[in-house]
Amino acid sequence: MFKYILKRLILSAFILIIVMFLIYALMYSLPQGYVETRALELANKPGNLKPYSELLTELQARYGLDQGMVAGFFTYLGNFFTGNFGDSWYYTIPVTSVFHNTIWNSFILGVVSFIAEILIAIPLGVLAARKQYSKTDYAVTVVSLIGISLPTFFTAALLKLIFSLKLGWFEVSGMHNANLTPGVTDSFTYFLDGVAHFVLPALTIIIVSIGGLMRYTRTNMLEVLNADYIRTARAKGVSERKVVYKHAFRNTLIPLVTLLGGSLPGLFAGALITETLFSINGIGYASYNAMVGGDIPFTMFYLTFMAILTLLGNLASDICYALVDPRVRFD
Repeated sequence: MFKYILKRLILSAFILIIVMFLIYALMYSLPQGYVETRALELANKPGNLKPYSELLTELQARYGLDQGMVAGFFTYLGNFFTGNFGDSWYYTIPVTSVFHNTIWNSFILGVVSFIAEILIAIPLGVLAARKQYSKTDYAVTVVSLIGISLPTFFTAALLKLIFSLKLGWFEVSGMHNANLTPGVTDSFTYFLDGVAHFVLPALTIIIVSIGGLMRYTRTNMLEVLNADYIRTARAKGVSERKVVYKHAFRNTLIPLVTLLGGSLPGLFAGALITETLFSINGIGYASYNAMVGGDIPFTMFYLTFMAILTLLGNLASDICYALVDPRVRFD
């Protein structure tokens, strides 16, 4: 196991460098207007003593834009692996500060949505497979198709209309009411207000996510339930509950691990569309503002962060195979 993980980490590092080069190549190919605009902003900043031309030269040198693409990439790579990520052009603070201020909001939203998605979608998918062609199966199928078909922006707008504008249960957007001040307002009241603001964003993610997982679980469960060893177990008089939840469900988990492992990066990557629609100060919302505002340093950091999460998610999926399937060994 250790040798396998070490080998995969080395391969992942090689893939990461290739991805980082592609990200840098895209940034390098952008019009110089982004860098020139930033240099002009710094030149006009109160208290600045450097002329525009000097600031422009410094920015180009910092990101290797005054060199060729390959040489510039190694300059960027050296800065990245020494922790020199630069300052965000949009937020005017270090990139790491923006990351620290937003990542945990995305993580909380992602974890809650991920756990709810598993607790809802997988049991319903198993139930639909057990009662194939029944009313329960048709109901689960309809719900899953609705979840697959509804786009995120439509689901968010519908939830806002019903629960915010019509019923008035939740706020339309934001993370806290404007009349609440941290440190002044009671901590428990402030916490409950934050939880209330996270309900609709989490519900949006759950609705648009459970459909695919339900269909995937149902399809794989039906395939396993029709296998020969399941018929043999039933013929031997094994209880239906034991057949489904001990023998069939464990084998259903094998393909599900791939799907769930690919979802793990989303716990930290942020839900860009959902966070933007609800003005949640998460990493997805921050990356959206950065991309729209031409914030090259933060955009590059975020894309690299996404690549790292994806590689780690794939590694976690492969390791989990051994946990759910005794036939898989890393020898």
